[in-house]
Amino acid sequence: MLNFERQVTITMADNRIYNFSAGPSMLPVPVLERCASEMLNYKSSGMSVMEMSHRSKVYDAVIKETEARLRRVLSIPENYKVLFLQGGATTQFAAIPMNLMKTGKADYALTGNFANNAYKEAKKFGDIHVAFSSKEGNFNRVPTQAELDIRPDADYFYICANNTIYGTEWQYDPETPAGVPLVADMSSNILSKPVDISKYGVIYAGAQKNMGPAGVTVVIVREDLLGNYPLEKYPVMLDWKTMAEKDSMYNTPPTYAIYVLGLVLEWVEEQGGVDAMRKLAEKRSSLLYDYLDSQDFYKAVAEKASRSHMNVTFRTGNDELDAKFAKESAAAGMSNLKGHRSVGGMRASIYNAMPVEGVEYLIDFMKKFAEENK
Repeated sequence: MLNFERQVTITMADNRIYNFSAGPSMLPVPVLERCASEMLNYKSSGMSVMEMSHRSKVYDAVIKETEARLRRVLSIPENYKVLFLQGGATTQFAAIPMNLMKTGKADYALTGNFANNAYKEAKKFGDIHVAFSSKEGNFNRVPTQAELDIRPDADYFYICANNTIYGTEWQYDPETPAGVPLVADMSSNILSKPVDISKYGVIYAGAQKNMGPAGVTVVIVREDLLGNYPLEKYPVMLDWKTMAEKDSMYNTPPTYAIYVLGLVLEWVEEQGGVDAMRKLAEKRSSLLYDYLDSQDFYKAVAEKASRSHMNVTFRTGNDELDAKFAKESAAAGMSNLKGHRSVGGMRASIYNAMPVEGVEYLIDFMKKFAEENK
């Protein structure tokens, strides 16, 4: 069991700041404390998890328990495989068409930078159709179901479930034509709410936003989608079937990152699971959006119906003021509020580990900054 007595409040006495980074992001304090306490000697093994063989009985228990927790927390059906891989979510941009393309056709919704990067990578492998794009609006929204143009003979339909740079999020599970699997990059909103896994053929996520440290990428894939395409000419490390058959142990997996993921999942369970995470996400984001909508100094970037619960983007409309905001907020004990370099402005990433007090602290600063800079 983790010690959750200090889970909510971070104080300056801890020499901790409020980290609003889009990733790698803040982790729950009890998880960090548990890591520290077990750093030199994990469960009387006489060594750190960083040092032990991935083939050892001790580590075998770690990875199996992590998978079991993930299955419980996300209610993953039995006919789905869970893979712990390396290379980040970006490596999956290529692995997805490699593993899923049979006819050579796939459809993509372009709602931000990472969806666009995945689309460009997939174009190397076949006929990739843009089912929707919000590029003309600077990716300020996601589509409605009626706006999606999905081909009935596509091998899959791809979305990025939450767009960190632009602050938009799919608030529904898009429907696809019969037989067209739905593929989703959930790197920045996984574990933040319940998900009906059965509606998806593949869900994948880099861990460094809501699940743990950088280094491990989780792929959840329906079993019938494994091994349907000849991968002889592709790298074995991108073959999901091989990784599934070897229980993510074809080579040395990212052992420590998987261990920390397991601790985060334990923390999520102790908090009440993903439904509790959803309620907290809605509370944090509502506080911030309600303030943004109540005044005219700052402007929220994303359209209301598409607003993300994880990444809130806003700006003053003045680049110099935006830069001043980023500098002064850092001096006030908040990091990484500067918007992505491609869009500017500000961005508050408020993942599961961000306490409500962190958002309240940010809003107080925003009010003070607005008053001083009118």
